[in-house]
Amino acid sequence: MDAFGGLLNAKRGAKTVLLQNEAYRQAVQTQVVATIANCYFTLLMLDSQLNITVKTAKIWEENVQTMKAMKKAGMTNEAGVSQSEATYYQVNATLPDLRRQIRETENALSLLLGQGPRQIQRGSLADQYLPEKLSVGIPLQMLSNRPDVKQAEMALASAYYTTNKARSAFYPQITLGGSAGWTNSAGGAIVDPGKFLISVAGSLVQPLFAKGTNTARLKIARAEQQAALLAFQQSILAAGSEVSNALYQYQSAGEKCIQRKQQIKSLNSSVDKTQQLMKFGSSTYLEVLTAQQSLLSARLSDVADSFERIQAVINLYQALGGGR
Repeated sequence: MDAFGGLLNAKRGAKTVLLQNEAYRQAVQTQVVATIANCYFTLLMLDSQLNITVKTAKIWEENVQTMKAMKKAGMTNEAGVSQSEATYYQVNATLPDLRRQIRETENALSLLLGQGPRQIQRGSLADQYLPEKLSVGIPLQMLSNRPDVKQAEMALASAYYTTNKARSAFYPQITLGGSAGWTNSAGGAIVDPGKFLISVAGSLVQPLFAKGTNTARLKIARAEQQAALLAFQQSILAAGSEVSNALYQYQSAGEKCIQRKQQIKSLNSSVDKTQQLMKFGSSTYLEVLTAQQSLLSARLSDVADSFERIQAVINLYQALGGGR
C-alpha cells in the first residue's frame, strides 16, 4: 500500500495529462469540422450571389435594348442609353470576382479534404433546412464537452494531484505490503531484516531534513492549483459567452431574413411601377436605376443573411465543443 499517497497522486496526475492531450485532439477535430462546414456553405452563398448577379445582368441587357428602342421613338435621350449601358457593364464586372472566389473556396475545401483542386459537388443555399429557433436553455454541463474546458478541468485536477504529491513528501516514503514475511517494494524476500529496518529508519527521518524544500514545493503547488482554478473558471465563462453569442447571432439573422424578404417584395413592386411610369413619361430613368440597384443589393444581402444563420449554427456547434 502507498501509505501517504505519493505514488497514487503521481499516477493520477499523469492520467490527467493524457486526458489533456485527448482534449487537444478533440479541439483540432472540432476546428477542422467547423472550417469544412464554413467553406462548404460559403460556396453555397457564392453560388446564390452569382446566380442573382447573372440574372440581374440579363435584365440590364434587356433594359439597354429597351432604352435604345425608346431613344429611337424619342421617348428618352442618349444620356439614358449611356446610363443603362454603364450599369449593365458594372454588374457584369462583378461576375469575374464571384467566379474567382468560388474557385478559391473550392480549392481551400479540397485542401482541407486532402485532395487536389477540383470542382466540389454541392446543393443550393435555398434547400438548406434550419429550425425556426434554437433552444436557449443550454445546460451548463454541456459546456464540459468543449476541449478547452476539458483541458482546463484536467489542468486543475493535475494541479490538485501535484499539491497532494507535494504534501505527501512531508511523510516517509515507504510502502506497506499485506503478505507474510519480510519483502521489499519489488516483492522480493528480505534476507537481512536488521539492515532493512535501518534503511526504513532513514526514510522516516529524511523528510525532516528536507522540510524547507518540501515546504517551498508545497507553496508552489498550491499557487499553481489556485491559478488552475482561476483558469478553469475563466474557460467556463468564456464558453458560456460564446454559446450566448451564437444563439443571439442565429436569432438576429433570422429576424433580418424576415425583414429583408419584405424589403425585396416592396422593391420588386417599386421596379415594376417605375418601369411602367417611365414608359408613359411619368418617371425618369434615374428612378428606375435606383430601384433596380436597390433590389440587387437587397437580394445579395438576403443571401448573406441566410449564410449568417448557417454560420451561427456552426459557431454553436463549435462553442459546445462539437455538439452533444
